Amino acid sequence: MMSNLPHQYSLRIAAWLALFMPAAMHAGNISAVWANEGGDKVSQDELRATLHKENLTGKVINRAWDGAKISLFGARNETVSFNLVLEAAYNTAANVSVSFDTLVGPDGATIHSNPATGNDVFSWVGRPIELFYERYLQIKGLSYFGYYKGDERQTPVRFQRPWIANGIGLGLWTDRPDHDKYYPDILIPLELVPTFSISAGQNQSIWGDIYIPKGSPAGTYSGNIVVTENGQTTYTIPVQLTVYNFDLPDKPTVQVAMPAAFDILQRYVTGQGGYVLPSSPGGQRVEAIRNRHFEMFHRHKIALLGDDDCAITDSPCPSAVPRYTGTLFTPANGYDGPGVGVPVGIYAVGLYASWSWKYDGESAMWQHSDNWINWFDQNAPGNSAFLYLADEPRPQDMPLVEQWSEWLAANPGPGNRLLGMSTHNMVLSQRDAPSLAIPASVAEIGMCPGDLSPCDTTGIMQRAADFYSQTPGRGLWMYNDSRPGVGTLDTEDDGVAPRVIPWAQYKKGVQTWFYWQTSPAGTQDLFQNAVTWGTQTYFDALLGWYGSNGPTNGNGVLVYPGTDLSNPLDSYGVDGPFASLRLKEWRRGIQDTDYLSLAAKIDPVAVQTIMNSVVPQVLWENPSPGGDPSWFRGPVSWSSDPDVWEAARAQLAAIISGKQ
Repeated sequence: MMSNLPHQYSLRIAAWLALFMPAAMHAGNISAVWANEGGDKVSQDELRATLHKENLTGKVINRAWDGAKISLFGARNETVSFNLVLEAAYNTAANVSVSFDTLVGPDGATIHSNPATGNDVFSWVGRPIELFYERYLQIKGLSYFGYYKGDERQTPVRFQRPWIANGIGLGLWTDRPDHDKYYPDILIPLELVPTFSISAGQNQSIWGDIYIPKGSPAGTYSGNIVVTENGQTTYTIPVQLTVYNFDLPDKPTVQVAMPAAFDILQRYVTGQGGYVLPSSPGGQRVEAIRNRHFEMFHRHKIALLGDDDCAITDSPCPSAVPRYTGTLFTPANGYDGPGVGVPVGIYAVGLYASWSWKYDGESAMWQHSDNWINWFDQNAPGNSAFLYLADEPRPQDMPLVEQWSEWLAANPGPGNRLLGMSTHNMVLSQRDAPSLAIPASVAEIGMCPGDLSPCDTTGIMQRAADFYSQTPGRGLWMYNDSRPGVGTLDTEDDGVAPRVIPWAQYKKGVQTWFYWQTSPAGTQDLFQNAVTWGTQTYFDALLGWYGSNGPTNGNGVLVYPGTDLSNPLDSYGVDGPFASLRLKEWRRGIQDTDYLSLAAKIDPVAVQTIMNSVVPQVLWENPSPGGDPSWFRGPVSWSSDPDVWEAARAQLAAIISGKQ
């Protein structure tokens, strides 16, 4: 076509095509490719680039994709991500493979990953670039937990029915734009799915993580993603990464901690829940899998809690010690990434109120708390420990919680540094258990003291928060998730939703965010059913498949088992966990707070302005209508558009790097 044109015009046209069209070297059945930074969930049926049809939470042309290349930016010691979407609009694309392992930067500096097979996908040494095959879960009904169903504005954008004044919804389940669609969440290391097919009329997402090693020269790095069909290259997609001249800290700015339900580990060995003798080959294998869970969450800047492979006395299990000295998180154990050699940082004594000396009196409390603190002082001083006094205690339980708290505070020995925690609202705790050091309040918009509703929920909660955050020997904690206070971890929530939680945590000075669980017990096939809490037993015309026991999509599940003998058709035969997309987005938010913290040291006024723009109202900043905190009308305050969040991160990077 260009053979009769002057040479200079042929070159210009070729350059234009290279800039605005991915290089198609051979005809294939993938009709279009595009990308985003991961905060825009792409359901499996979407053919946005092919059909030029956008959805409600993101655009094909975005800050990470200009129509021709993927553009990313980050600091050293940060993991940046992208989501590559391959569309097969008209015909099935068969034997598809995707490769990307090298970025070349200033003076030949490289970020390069070595190949991996089998369990080596859980070794991150020499593997800063990871690709994942995304698996999908059908959203058959709205989650029970997470948002008020009486106001459509509370619902994730793509599940909102048409609504009129005060968010009153119109229509049925089928009027929700994404009803019954398949949502991405399970991220399988691509080495375990080296080739795959994309059915006609569907897309397939490939997630990419790029860890920027410490010591990487600042500047621009370039590489290419290669997509093949039946062995022929059909797309070559440029990737450009800008590395800024600063480092994110090894220890995250905000602390996020959560228990791991290690019952799920039995699926790898026995196919069902139950005890595995630690000294047996199966027990040793379970211990290796448990450590890989700790390493995976450490790479996502989250502290795992849990220690169940021995009879707990007054110190951690011997096998757990490397987690608290930091030696687990070293190259010798297959670890590289944020926090090399850095300990978990926090330990739960008596997780979920399982401690054994509850009824043995004050002297026993002093003895055991002294023993725990002495052990950490002598063996793992880089950690804090807390005593899990009670889980969501009833009103009649509070006098006992108060007594235990008084005993801890009165201890004349080092054990008075073992702070007691209970999942109980901070406002109620000031009345019911004033000695409780750490009341972990659920992520709500406020609370009235006792039966004194209505009240100034915003003012009352803020005063309680100030007390627990500013008083020595106390702690300001929040737990779980709920709109409009923060985004949720529900599978159908907007992609940016988990990112909201750390922003809210940073804005309100919450020292630790506690999430109740990472993975469930039982034998449910997590690869086939989005519901992870409760069951769907009947169809509700407005909410979809529902139940009386609170079915919720994704609740308490942030990783999936690499081997599942209970569900062999969905077992990949490897000894470690697979991350969820929601875990990746939570990490993105945690890293954002590192940006906020670094930038605030330079220009706190600008950072406050950025924060107020991105998350205008979080947690108890949302005023409860009529002073009644049990319900809320109105939209969430943050944008579901990932570009808004990425623009803010770019502003923060400019402040830190001095390139405003």
